[in-house]
Amino acid sequence: MTVHATPGRHVLADFRGVAADLLRDAKVLETQLVAAARAAGANVLSAHFHHFGEGAGVTGVVMLSESHISIHSWPEHRFAALDIFMCGAAQPELALASLQEALAPETLRVTTVERG
Repeated sequence: MTVHATPGRHVLADFRGVAADLLRDAKVLETQLVAAARAAGANVLSAHFHHFGEGAGVTGVVMLSESHISIHSWPEHRFAALDIFMCGAAQPELALASLQEALAPETLRVTTVERG
């Protein structure tokens, strides 16, 4: 039987109590997710963010050589769901720390899954 190292870690984070204005701003969120990817040592390939209209939230993804970071926001609930999946030498926990500092949630719930 051959044992393989886990190829990646998938961090799921629920941010509650984030300033609603941040969660409505697609450009700011894109900047923060790209910065988080770089803080984790990941290589950014592209980013795509969509704002759902006045007062509404944003959904976005940063594609990485090492996988992805995504966000879905509900400013009316001051809530964001983040998905950080990275493989190789990239460290998703550093991306999470960067986003926690940038978005300053009042509370967060984090689940980490070893993939593979």
